Amino acid sequence: MNISMYQASILPLMHSLSNLVHILEKGQAYAEAKNIEPEALINFRLYPDMFPLKKQVYFASYISTKGAAKLAGLEPPIIEDNQTSFVELIDMTNNSISYLKTFKPEQIDGRESKTIEVNFRGNTLTFEGLSYLMYVTIPDFYFHVITTYDILRHCGVEVGKTDFLGTKESLDNFLART
Repeated sequence: MNISMYQASILPLMHSLSNLVHILEKGQAYAEAKNIEPEALINFRLYPDMFPLKKQVYFASYISTKGAAKLAGLEPPIIEDNQTSFVELIDMTNNSISYLKTFKPEQIDGRESKTIEVNFRGNTLTFEGLSYLMYVTIPDFYFHVITTYDILRHCGVEVGKTDFLGTKESLDNFLART
């Protein structure tokens, strides 16, 4: 069985962003239930030299939309990095999902060998489409999603593997909507 570039990129990115929304909603509910200022969670970082939760969510949104756009040969959308509440983080993530929903398989499929250039820390890096997807976009995206999860878990939010992966029912519902 073969899977297409679209199936390997757009669908898992959207699914994981949907799960990220669920995780953020749990963080928001936890802050309300425990009478914790939401900013305490939103600005929390696991270590002083790591980005806070709000930046982790920003990067998950940015990397997913940039990855899809680059694969399709489009300019990535501009995503503002100014979210200060759970509502704004959830809205940004939902907007990224909406953007990914605009892609059709024919925009992504067959792009395995497409040359993609990205600027990274002042250097231009060149990849083929498949390498860019598998070794840049996917791992970088999941790094920021799991770091968001880890921050909230560290702060006491009751999230588990099912929140990160989703349930069979949530996956079935997601696939039925796409």
